[in-house]
Amino acid sequence: MLVRERMRKRFRSVSAASVALVLIAGAATAGCGKYSFNSLKAKKAYREANELYTASKWREAVDRYETAAASDPTLPGVFFFLGNSYDNLYKPSRAGEAQNDAYIQKAIENYRKAADTDPEPIMRERAMQYLVAAYGPEKLNNPAESEPIVKKMIDMQPNDPVNYFALSKIYEDAGRYEEAEQTLLKAKEMKPSDPVVYTTLSGFYNRQGDFEKTMEALHQAADLKPQDPTGYQLVATYYWEKAFKDHRLPPAQKKDFIMRGLAATDKAISLNPDYAEALTYKNILLRMQANTETDRAKIDALMKEADEIRNKAMELNKRKASGKS
Repeated sequence: MLVRERMRKRFRSVSAASVALVLIAGAATAGCGKYSFNSLKAKKAYREANELYTASKWREAVDRYETAAASDPTLPGVFFFLGNSYDNLYKPSRAGEAQNDAYIQKAIENYRKAADTDPEPIMRERAMQYLVAAYGPEKLNNPAESEPIVKKMIDMQPNDPVNYFALSKIYEDAGRYEEAEQTLLKAKEMKPSDPVVYTTLSGFYNRQGDFEKTMEALHQAADLKPQDPTGYQLVATYYWEKAFKDHRLPPAQKKDFIMRGLAATDKAISLNPDYAEALTYKNILLRMQANTETDRAKIDALMKEADEIRNKAMELNKRKASGKS
């Protein structure tokens, strides 16, 4: 489910374009304050490189960043943006081609320089994040190189759960499931009030096929934000999915999950009566419940209720699509 994916995948490789303007703005003005450019040549090259970078002219940006870095290696962000320009030149689909592979190696080299020497903490942190992405499955697929980087990030910010998520995923991808779980439990220990810790933990347990622990973590996440209907709706979607897709379930257990899903949608709807997604799932779950019943009158009542709820959800979605409140 899209909602589930958004909640459980906070740490991932992101496009440099999403942060470039903010980081460049800080780097480009740094010479006016704490830091100063060593030469007019460096200042000019850096300004030109930033303009080329924002225009996605990576080859030209590389040339100007190289000049700026050679003239003044203390410029905030210069090695990060040099590395990222090389990174953007790299194409995973052309892995194995000498020039293409040289781009990612140059990216890594400059990310490491940024992580070790950049005067701005945000740039050092960003460089390490992009190093992890460079070694990730979409590029070099070398988790052994990622692991020590993420551990260093954890040492730098031990209370930030995102880095624990990244380390756990490295372990999980390598089949080191016990270490993956323990890393997520450490994240929970460091930040027990963060619902995302629990939804991330639930995602891990779900991939391991442990439904009981999956639901335990999801319930904990929902209860941490008792006025937010989305947490309870997420619980409902998992119960629906289990009851609908797991054909090995005994009938009694399947019905139990359906009823638990309905209880979760009811909780979400009680917090937001116009929550169209929760109404949609309640409609589906009511029909599933009807299929488990034998009493004709009860079946008819459940189907009637499902129809009413479906119609309300459809009307809400129609109003939303038309821009009406």
